Amino acid sequence: MYFIGVDLGTSAVKLLLMEENGHIANVVSKEYPLSFPQPGWSEQKPEDWWAQSVAGLKELTASCDKSQIAGISFGGQMHGLVVLDEQDNVIRPAILWNDGRTGKEVEYLNNVIGKDKLSAYTANIAFAGFTAPKLLWMKANEPELFAKIKKIMLPKDYIAYKLSGVHCTDVSDASGMLLFDVKNKCWSKEMMEICSVSEDQLAGIYESYDVVGTILPDVAKELGFPETVKIIAGAGDNAAAAIGTATVGDGKCNISLGTSGTIFISSKNFCVDENNALHAFAHADGNYHLMGCMLSAASCNKWWMKDIVGTDDYAGEQTKIDKLGENNVFFLPYLMGERSPHNNPDARAMFIGMSMDTTRSDMTQAVLEGVAFGIRDSFEVARSLGIRIEKTKICGGGAKSPLWRKIMANVLGIPVETIESEEGPGYGGAVLAAVGCGVYASVEEAADKLVKVTGAEVPDPALVAKYEERYAKFKKLYPTVKGLFGDR
Repeated sequence: MYFIGVDLGTSAVKLLLMEENGHIANVVSKEYPLSFPQPGWSEQKPEDWWAQSVAGLKELTASCDKSQIAGISFGGQMHGLVVLDEQDNVIRPAILWNDGRTGKEVEYLNNVIGKDKLSAYTANIAFAGFTAPKLLWMKANEPELFAKIKKIMLPKDYIAYKLSGVHCTDVSDASGMLLFDVKNKCWSKEMMEICSVSEDQLAGIYESYDVVGTILPDVAKELGFPETVKIIAGAGDNAAAAIGTATVGDGKCNISLGTSGTIFISSKNFCVDENNALHAFAHADGNYHLMGCMLSAASCNKWWMKDIVGTDDYAGEQTKIDKLGENNVFFLPYLMGERSPHNNPDARAMFIGMSMDTTRSDMTQAVLEGVAFGIRDSFEVARSLGIRIEKTKICGGGAKSPLWRKIMANVLGIPVETIESEEGPGYGGAVLAAVGCGVYASVEEAADKLVKVTGAEVPDPALVAKYEERYAKFKKLYPTVKGLFGDR
């Protein structure tokens, strides 16, 4: 049997064909445009997602036995607002996760409704990217369009709807809307009232591995697929990627060093930190997870290498670094503000501690260490909640650096493991499809059997002690300088 994972990203949809033993048979990517109609706005046409998904599915399966296709599931960009009218037409372009127009609405939610109430209703506070502030923005700025809303969707759920005819979402993606009661896995009555929407407008809620329906006959005919193909709910991109790194069950951890950086911690139990420094979301394995998100991670190193130093030789620059744990230079990695744990979009990066003998290598090292220290900030919040993390996986472009992996292992004081496949949300989506079709009894069983560790960076106790001392200084820096970044 074959299983398809659809990773609906911001720049392209990436489709993955997986055999039931986990082997990846084919991968196809199809791009679509991204629109910035005003400064700080970010939109896409859901119709483009669907057109490219259909084209991609045809190309993906062109040379396989289509009769063996059993299930399709998803990973997708989170938080985006997709709205349909009574005739199932898209009312306006989707407002995406990285759209910044909702500043006034976020201020209203956090400061008038209040963070304590939001946390009680949804386990989270408001961020500009979340879906609820977008609905409030539409109500205030596009009231005629707002009045036409029949269905409210997230990006990947629009594709699931077009495939199955079922208005569905999953618990992990719904968790990022600020409309969802994460603890009880249901829509929040209070948030629906605040946003002037009804439960009829919101999707049916499923676990990520649940079958929501089967492929519509006309779609099956167009694609050449059997009408028995199951459509499985899927997950938000980070939760789907966590499935692909076996970050499931209790106390498992994955660190992603991409443009942004995340630390994703799975938990059997629901928990929220008192300052809402980490997102508290439902997980695609049927449990929960905490997630810290740095807005700049590998992008810090890219900025330093390409824009400041002026080189593409990342590895060559890192070979000159030979005194780990002894650097006097610190780097605050807030090039685009920061989300976790500081929640300050006005925060900015800075180097601190330079002297006349500071070298280029010292500053390069400081950038790598600053990102690792930023990840540790979120790691410490999780530990304060009693979550025991004994090791972590690592993925993303930054994870290709052996030096960065070594720094991360010793800053956190735990082994850092690399894995065989790094196909991310698409692979996680295919695994969820296999679980939904009954090939595996649970997400945990599937992840354990399919995800293979290829190596590990083990911390050195002497270096851990040095980095403990360095981190103690680093964590004092932001509180000292945050007054320079405004009133937050």
